[in-house]
Amino acid sequence: MSNTQQPSFDVETLKQYVNLANSRLGTEVIYVTDDWFAEANRMLNPDAPVWKEGVYDDNGKWMDGWESRRKRQAGYDHAIIRLGVTGMIKAVDIDTSFFTGNYPPSASLEACFSAAGDPTADTEWTEILPAVNLQGDSHHLHTLAGQFSEQPWTHLRLNIFPDGGVARLRVYGVPFKDWSSQSADELVDLAAALNGGRALACNNQHFGHMSNIIQPGKGINMGDGWETARRRTPGNDWVILALGHAGTIEEILLDTNHFKGNYPDKCSIQAAYVTGGTDDQIETQSLYWQELLPQQKMQPNQEHNYKAEVNDLGPVTHVKINVFPDGGISRVRLLGKVSK
Repeated sequence: MSNTQQPSFDVETLKQYVNLANSRLGTEVIYVTDDWFAEANRMLNPDAPVWKEGVYDDNGKWMDGWESRRKRQAGYDHAIIRLGVTGMIKAVDIDTSFFTGNYPPSASLEACFSAAGDPTADTEWTEILPAVNLQGDSHHLHTLAGQFSEQPWTHLRLNIFPDGGVARLRVYGVPFKDWSSQSADELVDLAAALNGGRALACNNQHFGHMSNIIQPGKGINMGDGWETARRRTPGNDWVILALGHAGTIEEILLDTNHFKGNYPDKCSIQAAYVTGGTDDQIETQSLYWQELLPQQKMQPNQEHNYKAEVNDLGPVTHVKINVFPDGGISRVRLLGKVSK
């Protein structure tokens, strides 16, 4: 029986999850059978692949991805990838953008959990994505079902049959964190993507995806944040986050880094402890959530820290960030103590 199913979502929907194969998280290829034409770590670049017309290097046409030589003997090529963040994998995208006469006819994906270090010859691998057919210059989205999507993995092995090129490997999932070892007295960013936080819904994300605001580190540019279109009607824009773990929020950081002529004039945050319903029902549930952070004036290109202004609501699981009337935010940090 297949462990995968064809997805009912698109690439944009998957962005509510973390791409665990993102090189910015420390993910890297630690072994590859062959990458003669294009270095294997290129396929872990979080940016979209590009085509460079007429660009060649000493080994041939420059390609934005991993590309092996044409195989002249039995076997197939593979790359072993160490994830920068251990996580539960929900879906994968094998992207062959710009690979037309040089893409692999099929590929599969294996995984292992190796807490002691990198895998060895004795490591047991689990096939989480059986061999699937590939097409040139295409996305290939596959969801993982059952136990394979619920257990954490540290390493992946991408197999291509028999050779060829893959522009990007994207592995969408939820970072694994052992919350049982988290001290109840220590502040932790409950909304961080690396702690399992997710951006669930927003009313608009015309210029920047909502999931950017909970990514690690500072935003690299204005595109690496959540930015709405210019509002031409009454009201305000908003985004809803699911925390990685229920907790009491004590300190909030809202960063408008890079947003200068397009930052929100004001902001506020609502929150609630949600016990029922599904992700797609969360917008309706948020209508009457309590006020965690009363409306605050915002400034361009600046970190805004709030502590005394934060209301004590006790443990919460979800927050709704309101911006008035529109604009962009680079990062959000919700520091709190976990509820056991």
